[in-house]
Amino acid sequence: MRHIVPGLFLVAAAAVAQTGPPAAPAATPAEERPLTELPYSPSLDLTSMDTSVDPCADFYQYTCGGWMAKNPIPPDQSAWSVYGKLGQENARYLWSVLEQAARPTPERTPIQQKIGEYFGSCMDEAAVERLGAAPLQPVLAAIAALQSRKDIAALLAREHPESGGSAVFGFGSNQDLGDASQVIAWATAGGLGMPDRDYYTKTDPKSRDLRTRYVHHVARMFELVGEPKAQAASDAKTVMAIETALARASLTMVERRNPYNLYHRMSPAELAKLAPSFDWSRYLADTGLSSIAALNVDEPRFFKAVEAELKAVPLARWKTYLRWHAIHERAPYLSRAFVAADFDFFRKTLRGVAELPPRWKKCVRLVDRDLGEALGQEFVRRTFTAETKQKTVEMTRRVEKAMESEIRSLDWMTEATKTRALEKLHAIANKIGYPETWRDYSSLEIRAGDFAGNVARAQIFEWNRTLRKIGKPLDRNEWLMTPPTVDAYYNPQMNDINFPAGVLQPPLYDPKMDDAPNYGNTGATIGHELTHAFDDEGRQFDAQGNLKDWWTPEDAKKFEERVQCVRDQYAEYTVVDDIRINSRLTSGEDVADIGGTLLAYIAWKDATENENLQPKDGFTPDQRFFIGMAQWACENQRPENLRANAITNPHSPGRYRINGVVSDLPQFQKAFGCGEKRPMVRAKVCKVW
Repeated sequence: MRHIVPGLFLVAAAAVAQTGPPAAPAATPAEERPLTELPYSPSLDLTSMDTSVDPCADFYQYTCGGWMAKNPIPPDQSAWSVYGKLGQENARYLWSVLEQAARPTPERTPIQQKIGEYFGSCMDEAAVERLGAAPLQPVLAAIAALQSRKDIAALLAREHPESGGSAVFGFGSNQDLGDASQVIAWATAGGLGMPDRDYYTKTDPKSRDLRTRYVHHVARMFELVGEPKAQAASDAKTVMAIETALARASLTMVERRNPYNLYHRMSPAELAKLAPSFDWSRYLADTGLSSIAALNVDEPRFFKAVEAELKAVPLARWKTYLRWHAIHERAPYLSRAFVAADFDFFRKTLRGVAELPPRWKKCVRLVDRDLGEALGQEFVRRTFTAETKQKTVEMTRRVEKAMESEIRSLDWMTEATKTRALEKLHAIANKIGYPETWRDYSSLEIRAGDFAGNVARAQIFEWNRTLRKIGKPLDRNEWLMTPPTVDAYYNPQMNDINFPAGVLQPPLYDPKMDDAPNYGNTGATIGHELTHAFDDEGRQFDAQGNLKDWWTPEDAKKFEERVQCVRDQYAEYTVVDDIRINSRLTSGEDVADIGGTLLAYIAWKDATENENLQPKDGFTPDQRFFIGMAQWACENQRPENLRANAITNPHSPGRYRINGVVSDLPQFQKAFGCGEKRPMVRAKVCKVW
């Protein structure tokens, strides 16, 4: 992915009943009002620059210094970026769409009624507040009624679909890594409350402090459901002990980048041998999968740890653990006390966010999550033109042509591997804007005024939709992002690149702007996603998406040598304090940033070879290409967010996604006249593609 948009999170203020004449409403800040049309921002913004800085010394500051100065991080965000700002503008526009859809009128379509009633139930804070913790009571009663550890299987068969969580482990469906044309069940490592296993295992003072704070948070949540303070504190320690054991048996983020570490196809009986204390027959039967012959178990060692914990930990403590996950997974949908406590740890402590976002952000995000292709139809109809689709499809074609040329000219790759690489390149499916066939939500019941119920039913709907794919041929037209999303991705198993309508808007793709910044921005994003087909992870899948080694040993060795150059380069960069980039985690994205920019530059030159390009606004066409390329990455981040991302995010910080790239590109150095020994000129240039 080019970028991960920060999530839209929760709320604080509740509706208050008034008596007597209503008070005059306070003025609403402009950014907290819905948008009836999307604002325009150019893909090359001169006001975002800081031209007092030498571009050969710090190109990121040169292109983004003005943007950073005039775009402080909002108090409800952990970071603020060009992508994040566009994401919020999209959300404000969808807010307007959903407010309109929530009004019962004769003109409402069934889709508008469904998304409107979901949104309206979410926005009804007074109703949510009246319920308090009541939506938790059925699952807490079911946990209390457990008679033995064998009963946990039946509980999880109900709890996983309803909560959308992964208490103890995760379960779902995905393509068979060995036969990408088929979908099979997957049992996955899970069971943690904190974002990653490293939060439980790192021994530095900051990590130890975060674990202490996490235990306090868990205790606070237990108190909210009525536990006495001393019992809540004891129960929180129980949760921490079980989760720590599961974390220690889990793969690291770096280890998970190797798909061979995640492929262990086995029968249900073989899975049962890994964790015989768990009633797998009951779990599979209750989820409608009693007849499956095989599934993938991504981390067998993890399931052995589950077995060890099931045998060693008394049922009473397992009930404590299960209560915590039931509370944790539903907290965002409950009353203010739960929302605030959840925010305090996961957003304020872990990410440095100062304030709860307003409720509309949460409600827009949830409609997009649970009814994304219904909402997406409304978004596409209003915002995405046929001309934009045609032009971005043509841009994609040119970037792919550049990739083909680069592969053919590589001096380190043999002809045998080049043939297979070109086969894979030509098989990539380009999905632009929105799906060919919209998802059908007609069987999902949405009830006005039933927010918690709507969330649960939507989770169950998605669970059932996912499991129904098992044992059936793959639907290669499926999308994994909704149309309003400000992001893009490459899927190695589907062998497709996906650009939702939400990311093909100004300032990322600007139909009013010349080709130079558009190719620098969107073109480089296309190239970025394209190179993921051949990065350290993607290159292990063939043209059909099968996990299969199609490289000669000598080519694989030469590829790794070139990637190691990038790893060594990015490992020099400091994220925050004394934390450096974990380039073993980020190298796939770093290589894609460098290669994608080069491919976009070649494609732009091809697209404009017969044009008489002239300077504009004091910049040459080449300079405009690189400024456009850099300005997508303008951002500000809180120190806490930088620390968290250093553990969990496979992307480098924005500054290095620009400075690291241009320092490897002679085309940039020529465009800005950078001489040797300048900070943006590396003595040892890294080049994979």
